Amino acid sequence: MVESSEEEDDFPSMESVTPQSKIDTVYQSKTEKGIRKICFELLDLKDAVENLCSNTRTKYLAFLRLSDEVVEMKHELNELQKHISAHGIFIQDLMSGVSHELEEWSRAGGDALEADDNAQTYEADGTFSTELEDRRMQFLEHVDVLLAEHKIEEAIDAIDAEERSHPELKGSGDSATDECSSFKSALLKRKNILENQLIEISRQPSVGILELKTVLSGLLKLGKGPLAHQIFLKSYGSRLQRSIEDFIALCPCYPETYSATLSNLVFSMISLATKDSGQMFGDNPLYSNKIVQWAEWEIESLVRLVKENAPPSETSSALRATSVFVQASLNHCSALEKQDLKLTKLLLVLLQPYVEEVLELNFRRARKVALDLVGSDESMPLSPRFASPLSTFATSSDRMLVDCGMRFIFAVKEIVEQLTRLVILHFGGNILTRISQLFDKYVEVLVKSLTGPTEDDNLTELKEPIPFKAETDSQQLALLGTAFTIAEELLPMVMSKIWNVLSESKDAGDGLIDNIMPSNNSTVDPKEWRRQIQQSLDKLRDHFCRQYVLSFIYSRDGETRLDAQIYIGGKGKDLIWNSDPLPSLPFQALFGKLQQLATVAGDVLLGKERIQKVLLARLTETVVMWLSNEEEFWGVLEHDSAPLHPIGLQQLMLDMHFTVEIARFAGYPPRHLNKISSDIIARAVKAFSARGIDPQSSLLDDEWFVETAKGAINKLLTGGSGSDVSEIDEEDEHIIMDDEVVSDSDDGSPSSLSSVESEESFASAQMEELESPVLTDSEN
Repeated sequence: MVESSEEEDDFPSMESVTPQSKIDTVYQSKTEKGIRKICFELLDLKDAVENLCSNTRTKYLAFLRLSDEVVEMKHELNELQKHISAHGIFIQDLMSGVSHELEEWSRAGGDALEADDNAQTYEADGTFSTELEDRRMQFLEHVDVLLAEHKIEEAIDAIDAEERSHPELKGSGDSATDECSSFKSALLKRKNILENQLIEISRQPSVGILELKTVLSGLLKLGKGPLAHQIFLKSYGSRLQRSIEDFIALCPCYPETYSATLSNLVFSMISLATKDSGQMFGDNPLYSNKIVQWAEWEIESLVRLVKENAPPSETSSALRATSVFVQASLNHCSALEKQDLKLTKLLLVLLQPYVEEVLELNFRRARKVALDLVGSDESMPLSPRFASPLSTFATSSDRMLVDCGMRFIFAVKEIVEQLTRLVILHFGGNILTRISQLFDKYVEVLVKSLTGPTEDDNLTELKEPIPFKAETDSQQLALLGTAFTIAEELLPMVMSKIWNVLSESKDAGDGLIDNIMPSNNSTVDPKEWRRQIQQSLDKLRDHFCRQYVLSFIYSRDGETRLDAQIYIGGKGKDLIWNSDPLPSLPFQALFGKLQQLATVAGDVLLGKERIQKVLLARLTETVVMWLSNEEEFWGVLEHDSAPLHPIGLQQLMLDMHFTVEIARFAGYPPRHLNKISSDIIARAVKAFSARGIDPQSSLLDDEWFVETAKGAINKLLTGGSGSDVSEIDEEDEHIIMDDEVVSDSDDGSPSSLSSVESEESFASAQMEELESPVLTDSEN
């Protein structure tokens, strides 16, 4: 037992260790107590907050009741002031009545009481003066109350009524009493306060139309008309500026119509401002002039804005936008004239430089599109109506030639399509001139393509590049046919829009057209424009004929070369005694060359007989004109050492008649050719006469030369040896002429060859076609 107790001392009992469950119980009770304490504190805080909210609500309700009481008190004070004012007026009226009674008693009392009555009257006047001052003070106090309450309209009405009741308040004379001057000064101060308040209201961004009209009406009542009109214009300008700023961001989305929208915004605002100004300010010239000045300034800003937001000036979109802008703006100006606002001339002056700039750059672009073909493969889409007439020449020439013509028509057509009616009416002369100049540039390109073999090919590095070159007869005829087709068929179709507008405007004669048509464009003459086009065609045609004739003349040697040697040193008997006289070899070769060219022209210029006739007739004239102007030829023939004989003069006369008969045979009236041939014969006769040769004995009459020339044509056509001219009528193998009698206007005798017909002839067109104004020879 003893040992066991010792063991217990060395090792404590297990009962002294606190169990985990007890520990949990102890700490759990402490946590619950803490949480319970926090809950009580939160409940106390909640009660405090509720009490605070209740107190705040109570105080707020008390504040609202107090505010209502203040408002009611203020209202009662106003009523009391009105009541006092009414009583004051009543007392003043009462005193006026008493004064009137006193005056009556004064008159009835006699002279004895005059001194006493005067004393009483002075006393009454002093009383009345005091009462007037009191009333004015009350009026000023009333105005001050209205100003304090921001009752601007009521204050203005009160001042206006006071000034109407007392006109001396509006005057500026020095006859007013001190009391009146002080009251007037006080009233002026309050009017200045009202003016400042009205100006401040007008400057508010959110001010509406009705509020603005109220402000302006108040300023007018205060006598500030110019200031009111200035605020009026400034307000309308601000509204317009906001509308423009809202739309400017959308301009790139509408490159062709944005200008018309801007025009509508500006001119609509101008019209509205003019209307409202008339209603509010009347017809005062001062205000009307201000409206005009403001409108002019807005139009200048509009034109500047259109320029700044326009597409590049060289594009068709810019031309369309400008045309639409001109159309819309001029229409608006016409409508504004009904409101006595004339802005058309100013608008045109502002638009003139810009429109001309856009036209200039667009025509430069058109010139580049139509004429700069080197390195350009872009195709220009054309409707079959325009492409078909030119496509017929594609098989006879370089495709680039046809492409050049199509590009030209496409460029002109694109420009004309962008134009509006009023742009054509006002700038029609400018546009027509530029189109004719563009066509002339196109013709110059074609002329460069007709380079002849006589040009120095070693200087090619100094020349401009030629996109295509027409060398063969078929290519050159196709080039000419293309130019004539464009000038006679396609260009008139494109220009029909311009002609129709000009014709309609001339027939209509309305006021708008009269107002916008300047003097320099009112005389646009379509005939003059067509004459310019014809001159360009004549330049191309004459260049072709000159190159062709020079090539023919200088490419031959020996006896077939056209020079003076064929008419000097003649051998053999005279032509008169020759049983088979013929023209000289150069003229025989010329006839064959023309027939050869006629065959090619019949294929290349199929269906264009009029062009064939003009070209070949002009070729014949060119030969004779060259001979007439060739100084080397006449220098040899007229030289003293030249061995001249009658046969030379006879041969020259036969050659000239042969040339004339070629023209007559072709169906071309040789009026001009007759004149040149006659001049050549006269000069030759003079040269031979100077050498002692008698023309009268050496020459027969003209009839012999005419019949001989006809016989020569027959021989050259048939290849026979007969000299009977009637054989031409029997032959139809080579030449088929129209069934018409072609007479020479110079001698009036019909040609027996005029009834001959041939499918290969270059003269199958009707005579009247040659007399067409479109193909009139400029030299004739």
